[in-house]
Formats: sequence, structure tokens, C-alpha cells
Amino acid sequence: MNTKIVLFTLTLLCTALSSFSVLSQNYSLDQGIYELNRGEFHAAIAQFEPLVAEGYAPAQYQMGLIYQNGYGVSKDGAKAIELFTLAADQNNPDAQFELSLYYSSGKFIKQDLKKAFELTHKAAKKDILSAQFNLAVMYANGLGVEQDDFKASRWYKSAANQNYALAQYNLALLYSEGKGVEKSKDLSFIWNTIAAWNGYPNAETSRKIDARDMSQRMIEENTQKATKLYHKMVAEQENAARLAEAELLY
Repeated sequence: MNTKIVLFTLTLLCTALSSFSVLSQNYSLDQGIYELNRGEFHAAIAQFEPLVAEGYAPAQYQMGLIYQNGYGVSKDGAKAIELFTLAADQNNPDAQFELSLYYSSGKFIKQDLKKAFELTHKAAKKDILSAQFNLAVMYANGLGVEQDDFKASRWYKSAANQNYALAQYNLALLYSEGKGVEKSKDLSFIWNTIAAWNGYPNAETSRKIDARDMSQRMIEENTQKATKLYHKMVAEQENAARLAEAELLY
């Protein structure tokens, strides 16, 4: 199976500050993220920097993204790594994942696949979906860890069931080939169908290949199963988004 680690920069909102020093009471992570998202980079930096000085991990992560992408500053991979490391050492999962990508690529830091695996695993356990996908790829290809198709399938399933298209497509491949899971043309078809609905371009082609060995009745039944599963995942995503929004309001 030809899979590649896909590198993502996460822009997830972090939780509100739980404690402040007198110095940092006038600065807000949420305000900084708001300014960052609307392109007011210097205003965002003004919010984040005092929090970074206080050692607040979510702000360290956001400043890492700023240096990584050159938002209002010159791009500086080494500085981004320094900030991601500070946050990762405090168990910030977003920073752990970003740092894992640097160790995987060997860019701005010595390549260390074992370290990349360790960081990816930590982030995956905290429900960072792109980390779960990358962890599955690492198990599938033996990158920084012993090759294990079963564990790869486990992590693909975790991300796929949270409506992550790349994981859905790769999980379909595992079912098609019987790697780490019992071979199932039906489940390959179902996951390819969902991945296609989520816009993954190769999934529709794979879905059509699966359908060649199916009767029209099987195609209809499996499409119904895919529809039911897809609607369930979308509803769960919408509910999670509402809960997250409610938490921000309070």
C-alpha cells in the first residue's frame, strides 16, 4: 500500500487560560487567535508574547505557528521548533504533533523517526486526528516503530470514525487488501464511499473498483450503510462544535 505521511499545520483553538500572573491578566489567548485569524499578526503577537513569557503552552504553540509561517515576522524554523518544544514539554498535543513533523522530515533539526513516533503517539492519544492518521502511516510503514498492520488499522479506524477522509481512504485500502483487518469488499466500498463524499479524489475511483464485484442490490445496501454512518459522524461533529462554542462563551 502506497501511503505517505501528510504534513498538516493545525489551527485548533486552545482552551482559555486557567491562571494568570498580574503581568499577563491584560492579555488573552482567544483575542490573539482572533487577531491571527483576521490577519492582524502584530496585534496577535502583542497578545501572545506576554503569555509566552509566562510559560503558557497554548501561547507558545501559537507563536510557534507564527514563526513557522512567517506571520508578521521572518520565517524562522529553528525558533518555531524552540517554541513547539517548550509547549510539547508541557504536554500540549498540537505542539507535540507539529514537532513530530520536524523530526520526521529532518528540516531544521536532525531527523529522528523514533522521536517523531513518540510525539505523534502522544498527540494521537489526545484526539489530534492528523496525528492519528500519521501514527497509522508510521505503523503501516515501520517508520520509527516496528511495522504492524493491526495497529495501523486501529489508528486509521479511530480517525476514520471521526470523519477524517484520508484515514477513511487508507482504511478502505486495508479492507480491500486484508491487511491488519479481515478482508472485506463491503467495508472497502463503504469507507471509499464516505471518503469520496468528503472530497478525497482517489476514493471515487476505488469505490468504482469495489463495485465491479458487487450486485446492484449489494451496492444499494452498502450505500445505505455508508449514508447512515456518514450522517452519524457529521451529527457527532456538529454536536462537538456546539459544545466547544458553548465552552468558549462561558
